Amino acid sequence: MQMAFQLLGGMGLFLIGMALLSDGLTQFAGDALRRALLRFTGSPVKAFTSGALITLVVQSSTATTVTLIGFVSAGLIGFAQALGVVMGASLGTTGTGWIVSTLGLKIDLGFYTMPLIGLGALARLLARGRWRHMGGALAGFGMLFVGIGTMQEGMMGANEWFSLSDMDGSSWGGRAVALLIGLLMTVLLQSSTATVAATLTALDTGAVDFELAAVVVIGAAIGTTMTGVLAALGGSLLAKRTALAHVVFNFTSGLIAMLLLPLLLAVLDFAQHHLGLEPGGVSLAAFHTLFIGLGVALFLPHADWFARRIERLLPERGDSPTRQLDSSQWQVPALALAASGQSLQAIARGQLHMLSQVFEYTPGEAPLAKHIAPSELSAMETSLRTVQEYFTHIPASGDDNELAAQRLRQMHVLDHLLRLQARAAVLPGLDAAASTAELAQARALFTDMLKQASAMVADDGAAPLLQEADALEEPAEQIAQLRQLTRRRVMQETAQGEREPGEALHTLDTMLWLQRSAHHVWRVCHYLAQAPTADADETP
Repeated sequence: MQMAFQLLGGMGLFLIGMALLSDGLTQFAGDALRRALLRFTGSPVKAFTSGALITLVVQSSTATTVTLIGFVSAGLIGFAQALGVVMGASLGTTGTGWIVSTLGLKIDLGFYTMPLIGLGALARLLARGRWRHMGGALAGFGMLFVGIGTMQEGMMGANEWFSLSDMDGSSWGGRAVALLIGLLMTVLLQSSTATVAATLTALDTGAVDFELAAVVVIGAAIGTTMTGVLAALGGSLLAKRTALAHVVFNFTSGLIAMLLLPLLLAVLDFAQHHLGLEPGGVSLAAFHTLFIGLGVALFLPHADWFARRIERLLPERGDSPTRQLDSSQWQVPALALAASGQSLQAIARGQLHMLSQVFEYTPGEAPLAKHIAPSELSAMETSLRTVQEYFTHIPASGDDNELAAQRLRQMHVLDHLLRLQARAAVLPGLDAAASTAELAQARALFTDMLKQASAMVADDGAAPLLQEADALEEPAEQIAQLRQLTRRRVMQETAQGEREPGEALHTLDTMLWLQRSAHHVWRVCHYLAQAPTADADETP
């Protein structure tokens, strides 16, 4: 019973330590992580290098992949470069095995890292800004080695009850069992790193021989793709493509490793005898890196071909303005806000185009349409509600003024788009009896505003310039003034019996619709145009 408790406790400490370490480093790196990934992804080879290095630094292929999804959604890098990052992240995650085998198993760091856990926890609780995240990373680093030490103690006791060392590692039956163990452990633990660490510990204590340990590591590499598959089931098309690419890459790499296992073991044996490679855990870490490296050598030169095949298997269906939204992006608020900002701009583009189609007319000839197609309204309403729901799940960043300002701007955009959508659903009628000179002028001003605004948000990758967006303020104010003039004159004419009350109310309602809609169009463009570092405007 004590052995089981130690094994489970050690595994839990290791998993919590890894989570704290990767989350802390990711949050501490902040924009530096995203800038580094974006800067060095000009080609699949550069993308591979950046994916490997960043994963080594933050100790999380998930953090690298989430950042990657945000960039591809925003159109900053292509899918072929994204595949390079995926392959780099797979290779980079093998670095944890080197840390465990060279430090965790050779030196009892569990006792010496206790002060590090305490200091890290205090920093996590008391520090502010990015340093509180670094405190969490330090505490996680210490817990990682405490977990390894606890697992070692439990594994020594486990040898009396359960051991794979008696299984025949040279038979396909024994290898199949070991492969299944590695795969199932990774699926259950949701971490290939934890499976590799446990396997290294078992190898160090003699609970498993090297050949079977190597097969368990292959199973872990295949099993780790299941986490991405489960996460992508309800995600965006890009998340599904990324998950499929990860599955194909890791499965193929694992299959190659199984087929070439005797040859790979011979290479390691040669390195042990002639290159000074240490047997045991270090050699197992080298084996992990070696077979993932073979997969990279196979896929990376053909990244463009690989990307096209994945895109054919999962083709684009429709052109939804919310296609780039994915729940995995919530782990990095800055990327989630970037994705929601792209969606809001796409929705604004659709709304403005929809209204422009209605208001496109020749003065004195075509009447104003009284409605928009219900299917268009329904699709736009669905997109707005999707962004609203997505936005509510983005974690608040109270210690990041820039992100807080970005959230506020997007809230304003969403608010004005929702109000403009409500007005689009109840378009006013306009006929000869209800027309006035002011109303015709206001309609012409609003039509020109729609044309200008549509041009401003036409580019999916860049927001309009603030100066251009605020040029819409003048026609919006002119429409407001025309409404006041019309109100006074129409009310007076109605009181004198020159107008029917129903006609007067209809004219005034139309002017009010134009004024409010013009205000929303201007404010949508104003907030979309503000640079990320600009201070949020409090004007509603």
